[in-house]
Amino acid sequence: MSNAKFKTDAGIEIKNFYTAADLPEDFQAAQKPGEFPFTRGIYADMYRSRFWTMRQYSGFASARETNARFRYLLSQGQTGLSVAFDLPTQMGYDSDHPFAEGEVGKVGVAISSLEDMEVLFDGIRLQDITTSMTINATAPILLALYIAIAKKQGADLREIGGTVQNDILKEYIARATYIYPPAGSMRLVTDLFEYCTQQVPKWNFISISGYHIREAGSDAVQEVAFTFANAIEYVRAAVQRGLNVDEFGQRLSFFFNSHNNFFEEIAKFRAARRLWARIMQEKFGAKNPRAMMLRFHTQTAGSTLTAQQPDNNVMRVTLQALAAVLGGTQSLHTNSRDEALALPNEEAVRIALRTQQIIANESGVTATADPLAGSYLVESLTGEIEKRAQEYLDKIEMLGGARRAIELGFFQQEISRRAWEYQQAIERGEKVIVGVNAHQTSEETPMKLLRVDPAVRAEQMARLKSLRQRRDNARVSALRQQLEKAATEEENLMPCLIACVENFVTLGEISDSLRKVFGVYKPEH
Repeated sequence: MSNAKFKTDAGIEIKNFYTAADLPEDFQAAQKPGEFPFTRGIYADMYRSRFWTMRQYSGFASARETNARFRYLLSQGQTGLSVAFDLPTQMGYDSDHPFAEGEVGKVGVAISSLEDMEVLFDGIRLQDITTSMTINATAPILLALYIAIAKKQGADLREIGGTVQNDILKEYIARATYIYPPAGSMRLVTDLFEYCTQQVPKWNFISISGYHIREAGSDAVQEVAFTFANAIEYVRAAVQRGLNVDEFGQRLSFFFNSHNNFFEEIAKFRAARRLWARIMQEKFGAKNPRAMMLRFHTQTAGSTLTAQQPDNNVMRVTLQALAAVLGGTQSLHTNSRDEALALPNEEAVRIALRTQQIIANESGVTATADPLAGSYLVESLTGEIEKRAQEYLDKIEMLGGARRAIELGFFQQEISRRAWEYQQAIERGEKVIVGVNAHQTSEETPMKLLRVDPAVRAEQMARLKSLRQRRDNARVSALRQQLEKAATEEENLMPCLIACVENFVTLGEISDSLRKVFGVYKPEH
């Protein structure tokens, strides 16, 4: 039998059995959840007082159709919103731009203006719910739009809660939905940090994402290490801006993947909590325990979903979701069984949400914090993942930090190597994927797929044309000039962005103004 069967996906060898001798040297059986370094969870009672936030990622076609999906999910017991935006919105183009053709509303909702944002949240009081927005290069614009809607609803900005991803460094590593070179991008990221710290204190102004790094082909150790390398870069930038680490550190949030290797994933979350607490304390001198807590959202692994025998994906997602809960996540998205084929239909997304609700209410795993603590296997894996991740971080620091490592192509090369090794294991049959390289069937599973109507773009173009005719275009021109001037100076751009969107300057127009100042990034690797 192949030795590959007895290694985790990150290549950590698994022994035949484990004993107390396999516990890490610093293992403390008496350590409690809610205490530094938070290995066992950031809260003392974890899910006994409240479950994690059940936040299904949703967005497709027009703002009107996505609003209907939001309302449906809320009616089915979802406890937080999570917005997916289409590629033009992510890349700073309005729906009527030539580059947007064929992409409007396809992988998320199309948002070009304040009018679109008003439709997206029609009938939803932002002060009563938290919203996560998966957006990066245009994150400051989308947050400006969200704040403008909250103000129109009469919400207290100091009370609205949610998260904007705003993690541009991982875009250079894994996703490529960047616009500006790193210097301009980091300026925008840090402006958002500063503005939220001062004006929207309950808002998580970044969600530092290992999810997309994992989806690009990294293993669990690389996911933790590369995410934290980026996080260190953001914290350094904020400290250089003059922000207090004990203050802004409380609003840092993270976003991780939950993959198939059950015990490795649980150990990964535990190791990540411990490692981040030590980084914040030892590297940045944090003294406030809340600034050392790793608060994270988890999404089950999209890259593990198969088009073959798609009903099997329900089991994959269940295992991944259970690992995230046993690992102590603060919020969770469960993928739908049909996502290897299309955007999820209503039935599939309901099953995905019910998966979380069954784990929460029927499994019993929420009755005690960190129920696998003390497991010889889990504790051993926790220590090994932390050690290997720290070795990566030391190497990245020697290269000059995350930004320099991106310029050198280090992350990209490491992820490509690991993804190739994983694929080779599948092709050799060492890694079994049920329905793909084993237990195949010739039968097709009939499934109703959601299709985005191409007419969405025509609808969006008509809305934009009407908007540009009705708005005060002299005011729009003046605001764009003010934005460009502010971008050449050192003032925080968020107040200027809010003024722009409130006067119906579009997302594409704002992005074009910033392109004039910051330029457009062209990767060397």
